[in-house]
Amino acid sequence: MTKDNVENGKNAYTYMVECADGSLYTGWTYDLDKRMKAHNSGKGAKYTKSRLPVRLVYYEPVKDKSCALKREYAIKQLKRKDKLKLIHGFNDNK
Repeated sequence: MTKDNVENGKNAYTYMVECADGSLYTGWTYDLDKRMKAHNSGKGAKYTKSRLPVRLVYYEPVKDKSCALKREYAIKQLKRKDKLKLIHGFNDNK
């Protein structure tokens, strides 16, 4: 277990939200509920502030902050169609 996890006692998450304009935003957090509230109150990422509301469409738990950042980068490198496939597969498994 890393220092990040020991300090907060939680998993990290990589997530995607769909913005009101249909665009996708990828980020990471330790607390999904708190992060979604921050995004939708305009206190989240600069990108999402002008594209409210946002809706959580994908998330995955990861080991720690480092893994979350690596996964976030990997998802951001995907083409939109591949991000949509990831989201679709996630929602099919719920």
